[in-house]
Amino acid sequence: MDAKVVIRDEAAADAEQIGAVTAAAFENMEISDHTEQFVVEALRAANALTVSLVAELDGRIVGHIAFSPVTMSDGTPDWYGLGPVSVLPACQGQGIGKALIEAGLARLKTINARGCCLVGHPEYYPRFGFHNTAGLSHAGVPPEVFFVLAFDGQVPRGSVEFHPAFLASGPSVG
Repeated sequence: MDAKVVIRDEAAADAEQIGAVTAAAFENMEISDHTEQFVVEALRAANALTVSLVAELDGRIVGHIAFSPVTMSDGTPDWYGLGPVSVLPACQGQGIGKALIEAGLARLKTINARGCCLVGHPEYYPRFGFHNTAGLSHAGVPPEVFFVLAFDGQVPRGSVEFHPAFLASGPSVG
């Protein structure tokens, strides 16, 4: 990764740039429904961005990652969902996404999170310790793309529900 990349907390003034980076990152992704920027906006509006980090390169935002609370059907508290994670296409493959994920996971641990889950690419997330599990699922998501990482070694059982903001399909109104 370029030494000029700085990972920092999102600031209020970053929202528009984060939206643009997120839209650009998913624009040509076939598996995307191209609503990720609206999800981030809805999470922000709901005050559900527990951890929201940006990657800056030469003072310009080139990446973003969001973590928000999830609900476990077995009642296990303090679990979070990772996503979306976005890096401008021109900056992908330089370790920026990796840096965002590692910084975000470290931040979750500092707030005593018990674990993190996500829906993502099966070849990418295992390198961070995420794995598939038979005991926990997310409705409508194939098990090979649903991943968990338990910080305390205990994986909840049942199903997980991401924040309702993940249903956002357009800009927030109001």
